[in-house]
Amino acid sequence: MEHDWASLNRYREENKEVLQNSKWPEVVFMGDSITEGWTNLDPQFFIRNNYLGRGIGGQTTPQMLIRFTADVLDLNPKAVVILAGTNDIAENTGISSIKMITDNIKAMAYLAEKKNIKVILSSVLPVYDYPWRPGLKPVSKIEELNAWLQNFTQENGYVYLDYFDSLHDKNKALPKKFSEDGVHPNSIAYRIMAPLAIEAIKKAIREN
Repeated sequence: MEHDWASLNRYREENKEVLQNSKWPEVVFMGDSITEGWTNLDPQFFIRNNYLGRGIGGQTTPQMLIRFTADVLDLNPKAVVILAGTNDIAENTGISSIKMITDNIKAMAYLAEKKNIKVILSSVLPVYDYPWRPGLKPVSKIEELNAWLQNFTQENGYVYLDYFDSLHDKNKALPKKFSEDGVHPNSIAYRIMAPLAIEAIKKAIREN
C-alpha cells in the first residue's frame, strides 16, 4: 500500500478501456467505500445510467485528489459526483481539520470546472460513531462540513446533493434500518440515495 498510497492502480485497467474505446461516462462518482459499496450492491444503477463508480474503501480527500485526474478528468464525463470527507473525520490518514478537508474538495471541484465538468458535491452521510475509531464524536464535524459544502456550492454555481437529511435519525446517526455499522449504507439506503443523485445530476447538466 505504501507504494501506491492513493491507489492509482485500482481502476487503471478499467480507465484504459474507457479511453481506448471512447466509451465516455455521463457521470463519474468519486468517493470512498460508500461509493464503492453502491457500485457493488447495485451495479445496474450505474450501468443503465452510464455512470461510473470510482470509489475506494477507506480513502480520504488527499488520496482522492491525487487520483482525481486519472479517475475523473481523463474520462471526460459531463458531471462528477464527489462524496468525500467522512474518512478524514475518522482520521484514516491522520488528524484532519475541516479546512484540510475543504481545501482538497475545493481543489477537486476547481479541477473539474476547468475541464467543463459539472460539479455535484454530496453531503457527508450521518455518523454517530466510527466503529474502527470509537469516541471521536463526529456529529458536529459532519454538520460543519456539510454546512460548508452547501455554502460553497451556492457560491460557485455547483449543485449540492443532500443525502444527510433523508438518512439521519433523531441523534443525527445513520440508523440500523439503513446500515449495519452506522457508517456504510445498505441497499435500502442506496434506494433512497439514487433518485436524489439522479435529480442533482439532471439539475447540474440542465444548467449547462
